[in-house]
Amino acid sequence: MENRTRTAQRPLAPVVDALCQQAAALAPPRNGNGRIVLPSRDAVLACVEGLRGVFFPGYFGAADLSDEHLHYYVGATLDRVLQALEEQVRRGLAFAERHEDERCTHCADRAAEVCQAFLGRLPEVRRLVGSDVEAAYEGDPALKIKDEAIFSYPGVLAVTNQRIAHELYALAVPLIPRMITEQAHAVTGIDIHPGARIGERFFIDHGTGVVIGETAIIGANVRVYQGVTLGAKSFPKDEKGLPIKGIDRHPIVEDDVVIYSGATILGRVTIGRGSSIGGNVWLTHGVPPGSRVTQAEVREAGFEYGGGI
Repeated sequence: MENRTRTAQRPLAPVVDALCQQAAALAPPRNGNGRIVLPSRDAVLACVEGLRGVFFPGYFGAADLSDEHLHYYVGATLDRVLQALEEQVRRGLAFAERHEDERCTHCADRAAEVCQAFLGRLPEVRRLVGSDVEAAYEGDPALKIKDEAIFSYPGVLAVTNQRIAHELYALAVPLIPRMITEQAHAVTGIDIHPGARIGERFFIDHGTGVVIGETAIIGANVRVYQGVTLGAKSFPKDEKGLPIKGIDRHPIVEDDVVIYSGATILGRVTIGRGSSIGGNVWLTHGVPPGSRVTQAEVREAGFEYGGGI
């Protein structure tokens, strides 16, 4: 009773007023019925987990699937996921376009079109995800069975999320792609922007601290290790001093490249096919196909291979 009395005596009102005033500047816009409802993070991530169960039935989701039940499970799960995703996409579109009527038919129609197009891309996404598992199995001598990569490897989880998010990003869906990749970032420490274009058989070994920027392009059969950054060298600014959006500013990594732990590659540079970039190398210039770049070579070459931002 005494604790309740002390709580009641605390001057909450001024603090509540101050917090509400500050929050108002970032709050979602209002429509005629109140605030526009943002996409639900929990609902979006549930959709991703449903798709993971569709990609790897028996590994995630239902664990006791028989062959005769597989088609039913995949069909029923996809139907549930796409219905939920369509609602979240509609919310995202309504918020981004600041419609006064949250239930506008334009946003609902566009959400239905997006989800139909997304559905058509899922077999290719599953093929790419399967190729990533193959690359992990072939590239990691510690991996005895592929199941371990599917269940446990942070790189497989992060890249699967990114491949799902990338399809929605390519369909110009706001908010939701970044929700998907940032969830993987929080869980694995691997930060891949949904805009990055990644070829088949991509393997991130260990993974913690990997950063891949929005406009990065990665070819087929590329392997990277922990702490690798494919980032931007600089940010061109507009007349107000703000970064200009949407320009190509991240590296292009061609097929069959290996980038070892701690390497940093910045700017719109090209790492030629079949190259190997050593650990802790700092590059701000491209290298030709078949290059073998080490810290010693970077120091000797000076600005030929790097030398700062």
